[in-house]
Amino acid sequence: MKLREFEGRAATVGGVGRDPVNAPMIRHWCEAMGDAHPGYRGPDAVAPPTMLQAWTMGGLAGHAGRPGRSDTNDELFALLDGAGCTSVVATDCEQEYLRPLRLGDEITFDSMIESVSERKTTKLGTGYFITTRMDVRAGGELAGTHRFRILKYAPAQRNPRGDEGSAGVSATKGAGRTVDTIDTADTAGTAGTADSAAAASAAAPAAPVGPAEPVGATGSAVPVGSAEPIGTGAAPRPGSSRPRPVVNRDNAGFWEGVGHRRLLIQHCTGCGTLRFPWLPGCNACGDPAWDTVEASGEGTVYSYVVMHHPSFPAFDPPYAVGLIELAEGVRMVSNVVGVPHDRVRVGMPVRLEFRQYDEELLLPVFRAGTGREGGGTVCGPATSAATPGGVGVPSGGVS
Repeated sequence: MKLREFEGRAATVGGVGRDPVNAPMIRHWCEAMGDAHPGYRGPDAVAPPTMLQAWTMGGLAGHAGRPGRSDTNDELFALLDGAGCTSVVATDCEQEYLRPLRLGDEITFDSMIESVSERKTTKLGTGYFITTRMDVRAGGELAGTHRFRILKYAPAQRNPRGDEGSAGVSATKGAGRTVDTIDTADTAGTAGTADSAAAASAAAPAAPVGPAEPVGATGSAVPVGSAEPIGTGAAPRPGSSRPRPVVNRDNAGFWEGVGHRRLLIQHCTGCGTLRFPWLPGCNACGDPAWDTVEASGEGTVYSYVVMHHPSFPAFDPPYAVGLIELAEGVRMVSNVVGVPHDRVRVGMPVRLEFRQYDEELLLPVFRAGTGREGGGTVCGPATSAATPGGVGVPSGGVS
């Protein structure tokens, strides 16, 4: 069966949420995300909009036996598995909110395969981007739409040095066998959503699909880019490049500041709360107005984890990923240089520096100790008045 024939097929019809919208789930979500917005508490509470998908999920019991579920996803995945596309990675999701979800709302949903891309070659391997659309209803009224996109792919062949091998368009070597190409003669241009992940992976050598970064949920710590692994600071393996950070309209000001060797923290002009990562509004009071302060550069290792697997060409495991608590009180995931991975300790003092990895990629890292060894550039603190949503920096800074 051609992949194009799956487009428009229902995956779930008349699915029913396991629980109505309820205060305990909202409380647990807000505690996990660090979201203290008062609108999510009390008898008139509404659910955080980003919980849209949570009300449809099957939990540990899964979806087997749930009403309305079809075999569409199973058939599509079996077809791709049979062609050697046995690996999967989530790439992104999009949500549209049409009405708030209130306590007691009964949730129903329908889902369908919205699009299957033509065959794409990425740094992970060759495969297909699959977009699933879900319409979520409350009391029969459309409340929101959730689009979830994955890459189902055949892993690229790697040589003993860990570099990626060539991934053919008509056949790919994977798991010791030749992967047959699925008939997609009529699928060109069917990736109607034209998402950035698919576009960036359209042909080799395209921008790599690297390890997925954690989604920037409200109040959570997310990486500021796949910077150098904590440890000795060794260069990437030959022939590899570091994944680029995902820049969008919410965090573009942060990355523009990094480009000028400045680490900017958002500051709510309504309640004065500092926040990181960058968000379109304050998660303490909800005010959308903000300006920025520039980090002093001082910090400590709040927590860390040592990564041994999986291997990725741009990095040389084992290495540690650190959660850095800045002197201003916010935390960010970044890298510590100048110390081996097994010497990283909670409470270790670090200081900001900016490291140029190639002509285009400049990333903030943190050097162990309080000195400025290594030529890092650190700017003193500064506060600016900025247009909400713009890049707030002192006069003469980032334009």
